[in-house]
Amino acid sequence: MDRFHAMQVFVAVAETEGFASGARRMNMSPPAVTRAVAALEARLGVKLLHRSTRHVRVTEAGARYLEDARRILAEVAQADDAAAGINAEPRGSLTVTASVLFGHIFVMPGIVDYLQRYPQTRVDALFVDRVVNFIDEGVDVAVRIGELPDSSLRARRVGQVRMVLCASPDYLARRGLPASPDELAEHDMISSSAGTNAYDWRFSTPEGHRLVRLNPRLSVSTNDGAISAAVEGFGITRLLSYQVAPHLADGRLKILLPEFEPPPRPVHLVHREGPQGSRKVRAFVDLLAQRLMNDPALN
Repeated sequence: MDRFHAMQVFVAVAETEGFASGARRMNMSPPAVTRAVAALEARLGVKLLHRSTRHVRVTEAGARYLEDARRILAEVAQADDAAAGINAEPRGSLTVTASVLFGHIFVMPGIVDYLQRYPQTRVDALFVDRVVNFIDEGVDVAVRIGELPDSSLRARRVGQVRMVLCASPDYLARRGLPASPDELAEHDMISSSAGTNAYDWRFSTPEGHRLVRLNPRLSVSTNDGAISAAVEGFGITRLLSYQVAPHLADGRLKILLPEFEPPPRPVHLVHREGPQGSRKVRAFVDLLAQRLMNDPALN
């Protein structure tokens, strides 16, 4: 096995923290990956990985080698791009993740646009309402809503969303408009367990944060269910502004208590590739970022 490929195998095992997971990334058999890493360690004369029954961890020497290997592999990819020419078309597979509703509304049109522009690409779209691990699930690009933790990933801010209270005009005509968060206890509330803090809602007031503990008459497991119940006039729900943007635009829902909304949440495109990364990732990030930044529902 040549040194370059051995380096790729080692990086896959180190980043996924397992020989089986590294083998899946490399599309190789686990025994072949084990032999490749063992041969690399024998050639270097140093132990790169600590092996246990549950995890694989890099040694001190392995951590230094991993950093150098990543840099070398990135430089090789950059050289390939340069040789192919700056106008070379993106090609290859891309895995993109976002939450279910955001993915359907905003990301899927961008994916279709990308695939139509670049016929030598394919995309795996992973739309789930959970935070997906980049390494474990082989993700290239993700949409993240909210403040980002510190990490080695690169991020581009593409907009923001608000957490809004809303109800239908019919419901408000029957039950009246609440004047403050404290009055929500007098209303029929709809809670979605798909979001965080399903029963504890925070509001901003001149005196600081105000926490309202809900006793919802209806609890649903999806945001779509909460939206449907609100549109039908059952009660008041709380969702991110993009989730109800079409219903606000056509008047089926109205925003309540906007003066008590918490600060907006940023929307980022997060990816592993740097400025010199693969053309398939750079092209997709550039395309989707432009679409999202031009969308009035996010800005």
